Amino acid sequence: MADKQITIINPLTEKVIASYDYMSDEEAAAIVQTSHDVFLEWRLRSLDDRAKIVSAIGAALRAKKEEFAQLMTDETGKLIGDSREEIDLCAGICDYTAEHGPKVLADKEREVEGATGVVVHAPIGVVYGIQPWNFPAYQAIRYSIASLMAGNGVLLKHSENCTGSGIFLRDLYEGAGLPKGLFGILRITHDQSDAIIANDLVRGVTLTGSDTAGRQVGAKAGEHVKKTVLELGSNDAYLVLDDADLDLAVKTCVAGRLYNNGQTCVNAKRFIVTDRNYDAFVKAYSEQFGEIEMGDPNDGATKLGPLVSEAQRGKLHEQVEESVAKGAQLVVGGEIPDRTGWFYPATVLANVEPGQPAYDDELFGPAASIIRAKDDEDAMRIANDSRYGLGGGIFSRNVDRARELAATRFDTGMVFINTFDVASPALPFGGVKGSGYGREHGPEGLKEFVNIKSIKIAS
Repeated sequence: MADKQITIINPLTEKVIASYDYMSDEEAAAIVQTSHDVFLEWRLRSLDDRAKIVSAIGAALRAKKEEFAQLMTDETGKLIGDSREEIDLCAGICDYTAEHGPKVLADKEREVEGATGVVVHAPIGVVYGIQPWNFPAYQAIRYSIASLMAGNGVLLKHSENCTGSGIFLRDLYEGAGLPKGLFGILRITHDQSDAIIANDLVRGVTLTGSDTAGRQVGAKAGEHVKKTVLELGSNDAYLVLDDADLDLAVKTCVAGRLYNNGQTCVNAKRFIVTDRNYDAFVKAYSEQFGEIEMGDPNDGATKLGPLVSEAQRGKLHEQVEESVAKGAQLVVGGEIPDRTGWFYPATVLANVEPGQPAYDDELFGPAASIIRAKDDEDAMRIANDSRYGLGGGIFSRNVDRARELAATRFDTGMVFINTFDVASPALPFGGVKGSGYGREHGPEGLKEFVNIKSIKIAS
């Protein structure tokens, strides 16, 4: 393993910006052991003590926002504004966790016949996180802060593309007061990762990634009876119903598709528009998408930066071409530009139907799929006609009806009504079906990796 390296290439310049050595099996096992050893002390710290360190991490993120944001943009091609907003979200997660964690995780007494019942939220041990590149800070903070608040140790296998961001985060945590070694970084291969899952000191596994990766990790963790949380891909549907505010729907859906250069699990991806609004939506949406220019993500005026890698761009282009070959209409974009950087233009596909990648699969990049529905009922049917179910949206002037549809009919984990959003620290984040299971954020996320222990005391 010593002769292999992780090489980080800037998606804008296509030049190498850093290299890192992979760890040997022995080095990786030592990281696990250290996290466990430090956990044995950390678990005994009071909830309030842990909350103070979580709060300090939030403050450190704000203090180092510009430095961290620039690193993320260099590693992944994110727009610099999106990188800054990501740090703000992460600091907000720390604030929420520090404020609410001690109350959510506190012991609870319950009445039981002839005795006193106590429910304890005890830490389980070391939690292993396998995280992707599209949100180098957020993906790691989302699971690690909750687990640290609960008293667990944490391991991070970050995507190779943002190895530097993972190291930056570890150093920031420790600089804010987290015990050294409790949060361990693993620079390892997929084969080595299986050994980490199997390690007896690892008690939980969380993955954000593709549904294919989720099946593999879930199976490996299940083999060793390890608790898992899986946040997988999606092709989120946004419904434009008959009574929608069309201008609002178009504007929001354009922003929702392009956010983070279109590389987000909860991007708005499939736009299901009723027959009444379809032609006007396609026209207005395509006009706005056609005006989006690609550019340097370091320029605050840029609306669309490069994709994270040449392979990522190639996969997206293949999906677009296959969809067109199977009957989709290419309205805007769809051609790889002749320029340095892994750019892909804002692309609109209309007449999208089942059997096309634009309908069935996840397009991870700035390519929008517009699907015609007969009416509101048909739109709801099409939205649920997916193996995924992470997020989604409804545009309607009748908010009460939209809320009812969201609550009772939309088979997905999160629904946004007349808006687009990524995450809120107070609301649970996660999906159903091929988009995974388990929740992050909110009280629900704080309790995913704890031992909910019952104690009964005789009267």
